[in-house]
Amino acid sequence: MEFLTIQDWDFSLWTEAEKIYEEAFPAHNRKKRDIIQHMFKKNMCYLHLAFEDSKIVGMALSGKTDQQDVLILDYIAVKENLQHQGIGRKLVEYIKEWCFASGNFSLLVVEVEAEENAQNEKRIQFWQKCGFHLTDYIHSYIWVPETYKAMYFSTKALNKNPNGTELFSYITDFHKKSYQRG
Repeated sequence: MEFLTIQDWDFSLWTEAEKIYEEAFPAHNRKKRDIIQHMFKKNMCYLHLAFEDSKIVGMALSGKTDQQDVLILDYIAVKENLQHQGIGRKLVEYIKEWCFASGNFSLLVVEVEAEENAQNEKRIQFWQKCGFHLTDYIHSYIWVPETYKAMYFSTKALNKNPNGTELFSYITDFHKKSYQRG
């Protein structure tokens, strides 16, 4: 498996990755193409790709925050017919290594749905298997009915573990800037 991270808009790569993105996330849970394109224009995101036999099999969209060393994992998806084969975990491991090697990011943050059900528990377990830690704070957005918790992974030793409130300040700031024009 090979991996690639880009920080400039690439129409052909995005068009291929977008198929996986749209397959994994319903329209009301994903950013539209023009928003993502604008995020690239503002130099605030990265597209991480997993390839097998020169075909994209997994994708992740991550974003920078004003907190210089924090990277938000906004979306991650694996081609539906290839799920449960370790591709997602390998993609997360690649992103962790990329963060460490770049020296730019020491904290990776992801939000997971907080409602207790089997599907959400599986997602949380996936992230825990990837080394992420779950916080207790439950965050509510005004524009979506679901509640969320933050999970984090640090590429270096921490003096103190970040709390969910702090992590959601990064997440909400990232989302706000994602949708801002200009």
